[in-house]
Amino acid sequence: KLRLTPPFPCWQFEPTPLMEELGLVGDLAVVAVAAVFGGMAARLLRLPTIVGYLAAGIAIGPHTPGPSGDIEDVRLIADLGVALLMFTLGIEFSLREVRQYRWMALGGGVGVTVAMAGLGTIAGLALGLEAEEAVIAGMAVSVASSMVAFRLLEDHGLLGATAGRLTIVTALVQDLAVIFMLTTIPAMAGDAEDVPTELALAVAKAGALLIAVFVGGTWLLPRVLGRVAASRARELFLVAIVAMALGTAAVSAEAGLSIAFGAFLAGLLISESEYAHRTLTEVLPLREIFAVVFFVAIGMLIEPDAFRNHLDIVLALTAVAVLGKIVLIGGVAALLGYPLRTAVPTAVALGSMGEFSFIIGEEALDEGVISADLTDALLASVLLSIIIAPLLFAIHKRVLEWAREAPVIGPVLKPRTAAFIPNEARLVNHAIIVGYTTAGRALAAALARRGFRYSVIDEDPVVFRQLSADGVPIVLGNAAIPSILEQAGIKRAWILAITVLDQRQVESVAATARQLNRRIDVVARANAQQSRDRLHLIGVARVVDPELEVAMQFVRHTLQRFGMTSQEVQTLILRLGQSGLGESDGKR
Repeated sequence: KLRLTPPFPCWQFEPTPLMEELGLVGDLAVVAVAAVFGGMAARLLRLPTIVGYLAAGIAIGPHTPGPSGDIEDVRLIADLGVALLMFTLGIEFSLREVRQYRWMALGGGVGVTVAMAGLGTIAGLALGLEAEEAVIAGMAVSVASSMVAFRLLEDHGLLGATAGRLTIVTALVQDLAVIFMLTTIPAMAGDAEDVPTELALAVAKAGALLIAVFVGGTWLLPRVLGRVAASRARELFLVAIVAMALGTAAVSAEAGLSIAFGAFLAGLLISESEYAHRTLTEVLPLREIFAVVFFVAIGMLIEPDAFRNHLDIVLALTAVAVLGKIVLIGGVAALLGYPLRTAVPTAVALGSMGEFSFIIGEEALDEGVISADLTDALLASVLLSIIIAPLLFAIHKRVLEWAREAPVIGPVLKPRTAAFIPNEARLVNHAIIVGYTTAGRALAAALARRGFRYSVIDEDPVVFRQLSADGVPIVLGNAAIPSILEQAGIKRAWILAITVLDQRQVESVAATARQLNRRIDVVARANAQQSRDRLHLIGVARVVDPELEVAMQFVRHTLQRFGMTSQEVQTLILRLGQSGLGESDGKR
């Protein structure tokens, strides 16, 4: 529909819901089609797909010209995405990871979240917001997007590195803090003098629900899931899991808490059972689908005019969220002894606002704590921060290189080093393991079992403390630095195993090692042909491609099942390797 509105002649569009006769099915069809195009556009622009989903929501939202979907119907479906997101978070909750990196969890997770909430609140008050509105703004800027962070690290091959582990732990604790925030928002909806009482009541309800869920789950969950699993009906198991997740979420909502809190409790209960991995496998596809609907729904809520009408709030909250978290999280990681090559990507990955910022804003709006205008500004800030995050991540290495060479900043940024070399270690004719990764741990265990000598070089202070406590010779620092390799005994070593994931670091370590000891046998990992070629030129004896190693294991097992002898299989694998499809041997 078009109409001409005086006093200035301009065309204005009145968006109308699509496929009204189809109802929810039609709305979901619109959302799915828009999400596909938005996600593809984002990938072409090398942006997180979340940005594409948000843009798709804006395109089919009621605030932009053209056709639109029914936002109320889409929001109902999006609530399922929130519940399943929190449910899987509960399943993936790892006490072991939190204990191992407990100082980062406390400093980067709890400490930074509290500090960012305070900074956001101060910024909100400075912008003229009411006290309750400023607190909600502080909550929204304090949490990061786990989805954006994990995707950025995965795309750059850092999810399995130390930066990935720090990011996971920090994001996990921040996500848990959201549970407390969502619990306090309903209490803020009352009169100011009733807030302490309402908050105490909300905490008491959360504790009671926690006890009830765990008591009931301890007795009922193993029996119910055991019988369902014994039926061997996959769809029945999935329905039972979803029923438990949504049922607990509904009970939580009826108790005056949040859907997210109840769903998280259900996931936490499943995480302690033998069905955790199967549940996660079954639920993840559903979660991804409904999460896409959630982001599209949030995009439909974003008012583009908020960038114009509330530009000061949008820019201020975005700046506080991005810069504040980068400085604080990076600072905490650096203070704990992590090098900048680890601290900076961790901080930048967690620099954006995220999916839970949306949830906090929507919950506060539903409870009447904040106005619709402020909600629009919050949503616009989240969108802007998510767009900025990958751009900053793309240039962070260049900034680091510039900072290291700066005359004043460079000495301050010098990484911390330490060494633990017992007198009885006798580092002669030994192996040096660079990077205590999964491969590094396996190699160390094999060497220890056979009584061979070895030393370790790693940049993770947690690994340094663990291995030094166990009496293992270890050097804390960057193995590309000659002095670090010399402390590990590079000139008297037989073999150097480089297991780190960063390909540039692999090449740098290999080149430095070959300069210090021309006779040393070097084995390193590579994920691309160009890197393999460069390592061969450096003089690396054996280059291992993890993906191709896995492929060879599949080939070996499958051919043996077809009746080929071990010798025949090995001969075939060697031929595949010589043709570039298997191990790459620098001596062939």
